[in-house]
Amino acid sequence: MPPVCPSRMPWLIDGPPEGQQEVFQLVVYDNAKATSLAEMLVCNSFLDAETAAFGLFPEILPIGPLFADKELRKPVGQFWPEDVSCLEWLDAQSEGSVVYVAFGSFTIFDPRQFRELAEGLELTGRPFLWVVRPDFTSDVLGKAWFDEFQSRIAGKGMIVSWCPQQQVLAHPAVACFMSHCGWNSTMEAVRNGVPILCWPYFADQFTNRSYICDIWRTGLAVTLGDGVVTKEEVKSKLEQVIGDEGIAERVGMLRDAARMSINEGGSSYKNFQRFVTLLNE
Repeated sequence: MPPVCPSRMPWLIDGPPEGQQEVFQLVVYDNAKATSLAEMLVCNSFLDAETAAFGLFPEILPIGPLFADKELRKPVGQFWPEDVSCLEWLDAQSEGSVVYVAFGSFTIFDPRQFRELAEGLELTGRPFLWVVRPDFTSDVLGKAWFDEFQSRIAGKGMIVSWCPQQQVLAHPAVACFMSHCGWNSTMEAVRNGVPILCWPYFADQFTNRSYICDIWRTGLAVTLGDGVVTKEEVKSKLEQVIGDEGIAERVGMLRDAARMSINEGGSSYKNFQRFVTLLNE
């Protein structure tokens, strides 16, 4: 199990102290109370991913990775409409060439960091698919700068407001996933054998980064310099992740373990059967 830094506890989020108190109440008190009433806890993970943790807490039943496998139907409950045109764009790219960049539903970048990320992606010279939500950053940079950037990367990069992430990560053109390390995104990358460049934001994302970088060793993390991740850091770390043969080998091994766990006879398959049996009692 990775160590947890005291300054990275889930309730230590940016913002006013009231918000921290509310998250502490939810994470520590409310969850502990609910847990004490449960016979079993079901989670979206698998045994080989967190063997030590599940050994300490046998009442937790991993039944993942959980998401559509063979038939991806129309999504529901999304925050924004998915731009499926990105899949056609991916079809036109070379295998293992694209950097996929997405930071989930809540991450917000200040204008300086947004610009460094944009220019870092441009510096790689690689094709990239970047999810930029309408509220991802403020409009301080201005429309003129963003229009100029899009003009420079035309034909090389694609920017969308939201995308079908499971299908994107399953696409053979994708070489790397730059991610906030939310757990769902992490499991989707694991299941599809995609290495991760970690850029955690808050809550459990720092622990997830530790799993990726220190336990599984299937990715790397960006490093802050003077309060910002520079464009040079973005370029350097992406090149390291994509070019590391050891990471590629471990990514493949973890992918295979994830897939085996949900196949008939696998650990998650058996745990799900236990869960169904309990519901029927």
